[in-house]
Amino acid sequence: SKQQVPHYYLTVEVCLDALLDVRTRLNALVGDAGKLSVNDMLIKILAMALRKHPDCNVSYTDEGIKKYASVDVAVAVAIPGGLITPVIRGADQKGLAQISADMRDLAGKAKSGKLMPEEYQGGTFSLSNLGMFGIREFIAVINPPQAGILAVGAGEQRAIIRDGQVVVATMMMATLSADHRAIDGATGAQMLKTFK
Repeated sequence: SKQQVPHYYLTVEVCLDALLDVRTRLNALVGDAGKLSVNDMLIKILAMALRKHPDCNVSYTDEGIKKYASVDVAVAVAIPGGLITPVIRGADQKGLAQISADMRDLAGKAKSGKLMPEEYQGGTFSLSNLGMFGIREFIAVINPPQAGILAVGAGEQRAIIRDGQVVVATMMMATLSADHRAIDGATGAQMLKTFK
């Protein structure tokens, strides 16, 4: 897609401390079987941001911009010999427990080569997370016909300035890659600000 899609990139640094606190509290309630991952929560947050900014939940076509009614987040999963993006359908409408269960099921199928085409085709926007590999920041390539993908890195403790004081916070880099034909820079920036 880099040859035909005019990509542009926007990066924000996100404080994860509140998210990690909520995750710890929720996981204490559900037990081992239903534990939420940070990625599950990022899927939900991205979906909610896309619902709030529908001009980012689009595709470019020769006839014009196609807007999607549903927010279907495709999530990059590494498999032997490559990558596949199973889709969490209606991610903005699902609770965290359902997103987590769907993601566990789809990732398991992806790694065993048992995903059906309808489980990995038709996403409206993608999320790629390489944080588990220790990657701090990266830029992802758009998966056409989608017009955007969000790349997130590892959460790392860093010294930051808050209210004039140096404090330690868990920070994560998030970079939006967007198709400039479909999503203009200010629109992408607003969605990314909402995600943050």
